[in-house]
Amino acid sequence: MNGEALLQVRGLQVAYGGIQAVKGIDFDVHAGELVCLIGSNGAGKTSTMKAITGTLPINAGELRYLGRPIAGQGAWDLVRQGLAMVPEGRGVFTRMSIAENLQMGAYCRDDKAQIATDTEQMYALFPRLKERHGQLAGTLSGGEQQMLAMARALMSRPRLLLLDEPSMGLAPVMVDKIFEVIRDVAAQGVTILLVEQNASRALALADRGYVMESGLITLSGPAQTLLHDPAVRAAYLGE
Repeated sequence: MNGEALLQVRGLQVAYGGIQAVKGIDFDVHAGELVCLIGSNGAGKTSTMKAITGTLPINAGELRYLGRPIAGQGAWDLVRQGLAMVPEGRGVFTRMSIAENLQMGAYCRDDKAQIATDTEQMYALFPRLKERHGQLAGTLSGGEQQMLAMARALMSRPRLLLLDEPSMGLAPVMVDKIFEVIRDVAAQGVTILLVEQNASRALALADRGYVMESGLITLSGPAQTLLHDPAVRAAYLGE
């Protein structure tokens, strides 16, 4: 790829609780790409995402976003710079309504008219949220909470959206909807880094992929190449 990457990860090491979760990895995400990070449970994928977004300290290495170092910055500072994350487990504000959660997503903005327009766009993208806009987020199903978490992150108008296991624990019909939305968001020009256990769905959607095993990146390449790689199919696609 030509030009400097939107996100650059170099020599990243993350350890917590005496465990070396990430053992020195390099990868890039370029503007306009949908890049997926796949691997089994405990491979270090979520630790990598948390390190990028400042919710887990790094032990070594460098993280650069828009050409600038970001290691040690708080998640709230990164949101202001256009980097947002939908964490594993969704993290919606359960005692707030859907509408209030969306407003919280836009907390770093002051363009009220545009916020109102963006809220309507979220309701168009997620009609189920519009139907329930006054409902408390804690009363929603897991799939509806995942939709809300994604909509809330999009309300910050991110340049780079990190999605950590968006399909985990969801019914198949809801998984279809979530991947449909990810595709639509990417088509609108939002750069996406996707961590996903459903490797076949992630690779089918992505431009490029990285495979993580035991804290290391063991394979990388165009997503379609990885999707048809016998080793990847045997390890992650059950074939």
